[in-house]
Amino acid sequence: MKEPMTGIPQARIHGKDDLRLDRIAAPQCGDDDVVVQVRECGICGSDLGYLAMGGITAPDTPMPIGHELWGHVSEAGSNVSHVSVGDRVVVQPMSNGVNIGNGGGEGGFTPYLLVRNAAQDPASTLKLPADIPDTWGALIEPLAVAQHGANRVQASPGDRCVVFGAGPIGLSIVQVLQARGVNDIVVIDIAEPRLAAARQLGVVALRGDADDLSQQLVEVHGAADFFGMSVPASEVYFEATGVRAVFERVVNLAGPGSRICLTGVHKEAATVDLVMLLAKEVSIIPAMGYQQEFDEVLHLLQSGRVDPSMMVTHHFPLSEIAQAFATAQDTDKAIKVIIDCQS
Repeated sequence: MKEPMTGIPQARIHGKDDLRLDRIAAPQCGDDDVVVQVRECGICGSDLGYLAMGGITAPDTPMPIGHELWGHVSEAGSNVSHVSVGDRVVVQPMSNGVNIGNGGGEGGFTPYLLVRNAAQDPASTLKLPADIPDTWGALIEPLAVAQHGANRVQASPGDRCVVFGAGPIGLSIVQVLQARGVNDIVVIDIAEPRLAAARQLGVVALRGDADDLSQQLVEVHGAADFFGMSVPASEVYFEATGVRAVFERVVNLAGPGSRICLTGVHKEAATVDLVMLLAKEVSIIPAMGYQQEFDEVLHLLQSGRVDPSMMVTHHFPLSEIAQAFATAQDTDKAIKVIIDCQS
């Protein structure tokens, strides 16, 4: 690494709405470690949430952020055999419990990232196949989140699905559902650019602030009977907003026997009518993170059935990360914002 003695930049949260590009020491590669020259890192909705709440590390401890990333292996420890210097890799940020960008000691918004103990878990740094373009590298992580959600609810062809939220996770859910043969999908949001992106994927897109949303869903998916009341016959709901009122609305809309996949990260308690939940026999299935889904997504991308680049609306250099975060917070303009960590 040819970095000045003053170290390298690293985006860290210092408090509520206080994001700084600090200078830190360049990473030192141990025998079990890998150092990745980060090419691109995406801004996730959870990054925005961390910034709004002031981070999740101890008081007076800056929180490194960024976990949707790919790059080239810059250094590999003597015990590392699954990757070599120069390999293109995608980083699994939760591998080995290191929690990259999620409360751990490292974050992806930096030119060089230390992946600790990579030798002990080859899945921590997966080689990108040659037929996967660079532009998809930072999108593998959100696709893995979506794939995990689809796996958790066992979504299958013939399911009538509703996705609340047309941000990167919601649009990723749409694509993984389509790849597994699910064609009857409705996406709900209130931002017109995001609804337009959903329509670009060939699904029905409805406004979430419509008073007659239940009736609109009935018109698309048909009706089910619930004690003499007509409710949407949608079988699978995905809550991908992290907004309490949206989750509560999903539970109210859900018909008998339906499954609700909770993928949005919620920061406040929700109120649920347990009697109604019991009567409907609705299943609420949380889906947090990913397990084997990184490998599944790589195969999915190689199949040609998914092109996630349609989610990317903005690119910024690392030096302009404050502006990048401000843009990402504007859901009327941005969907996925990508940071070039080498500029």
